[in-house]
Amino acid sequence: MEMVEKRLGNLMERTFIMLKPDAVKNGHIGNILAHIQKEGFKIKGLKMLTLSNHDAKQFYKVHSARPFYNDLCSYMASGPIVAAVLERDNAVLHWRDVIGATDPKEAKEGTIRKLYAESKEANAVHGSDSVDNADFEISFFFKNYELV
Repeated sequence: MEMVEKRLGNLMERTFIMLKPDAVKNGHIGNILAHIQKEGFKIKGLKMLTLSNHDAKQFYKVHSARPFYNDLCSYMASGPIVAAVLERDNAVLHWRDVIGATDPKEAKEGTIRKLYAESKEANAVHGSDSVDNADFEISFFFKNYELV
């Protein structure tokens, strides 16, 4: 599945995002989706689901040697999440700017984490950190026919 396409001379890029259990539990889905659209992203795929602990471990296996790995996986399986694929110019880096620093205390005003995160651990959203990781993360959650 090719995640980057050429349109009218612009390089359109896709990124994967996830609204974490704290954002869903606290009723922030609508506000975050509105923020996404305001930033010029097109939503290409969207679904709500609950991860099993096994699926969370597969998704976050890149962190398996880190001390926070088991707690992260348990947390991500603790409630519903919203998975989405976004598209726009420079999607990966733009989304990283929009969400802000991992720790909401360090996040800039107006970023999603500053507005909606509870803590460094319950930080409202996930975003791919590279185009390659976006491709992996998108394919983990979405089949080609689920993306428009």
